[in-house]
Amino acid sequence: MTATETPVRPGRRPLSPVPAAPRARRARPAPQRGPNLTLGASRAARTLALAALSVLALTWLLPMAWAVFTSVKSERNASDPLHWFWPQGGFTLDGFRTVIERGDLPLWMLNSFLISAAVTVVTVVVSAMAGYAFSRTLFRGRRWLFTLSTAAILVPPQLLMVPWFQQMLTLNLVDTYAAVILPQTVAPVMVFILKKHFDTIPRELEEAARLDGAGHARIFWSVMLPLSRPMLAAVAIFVFIGAWNNFMWPFVSTSDPSLMTLPVGITSVKDAYGIQYAQTMASAVLAALPLVLVFVFFQRHIVKSVATTGLGGQ
Repeated sequence: MTATETPVRPGRRPLSPVPAAPRARRARPAPQRGPNLTLGASRAARTLALAALSVLALTWLLPMAWAVFTSVKSERNASDPLHWFWPQGGFTLDGFRTVIERGDLPLWMLNSFLISAAVTVVTVVVSAMAGYAFSRTLFRGRRWLFTLSTAAILVPPQLLMVPWFQQMLTLNLVDTYAAVILPQTVAPVMVFILKKHFDTIPRELEEAARLDGAGHARIFWSVMLPLSRPMLAAVAIFVFIGAWNNFMWPFVSTSDPSLMTLPVGITSVKDAYGIQYAQTMASAVLAALPLVLVFVFFQRHIVKSVATTGLGGQ
């Protein structure tokens, strides 16, 4: 009897060999793919996309680099085409020193910060309440009022300068902080953005709060606002930047030097010898520096507000 034969007992049929159980196949993990790009997911498409983004980034950064580079030159070297890259005598901070000495930079920056902060707080509060009312409440004329608010986005602010000034003059608010702040708090585009954001929040959360006895005010404060923090932060950043850079309305509404904002005050620093490129670029750098810091510290809120749908960023 060979080793492969099955032993046979007397009076019994031979046992058939038992087939071995098939081995369980391990499930292979699905290959992970990156985000789908417009040009495709191949290596060549990604390389092309990165090259295009690099070109756009350089296009955006070159003017800023040129402004910083010009601000640290002397006035003679700033307008000298033969030494546009490396000035004779090296770099200097005379442009910054002149702008600071001829103006009241700390006061201008303080005014800009106070006005921009006040405009941001009032605009975010009013826009959030209006957006919630348009999104979650029903009242007569709601659709027409929202249409009118959306149509106000098409009106340029320059057309409203004269009515605004006449209104501030009637209220005896000219040359006050209120005259600079109040007209800037009207932001129909922010109402539209927040209304569309509130529409994405599940209504089940609102219904659950109503079962607990919450009203509109409680739902708005305890449900809507906590779920909208990234969007509110993004709106606040955009409003703050717009108020900080606003030149026309603070220039029109005030004539008191103690109420000058940074853009208005910097334009008052002029020289009798024509355009001073180094001083102009130094003023632009000083005006943009606070905004760069704000964006650096709060940029993640802007990115998160794009991806969020109102429920924990999911």
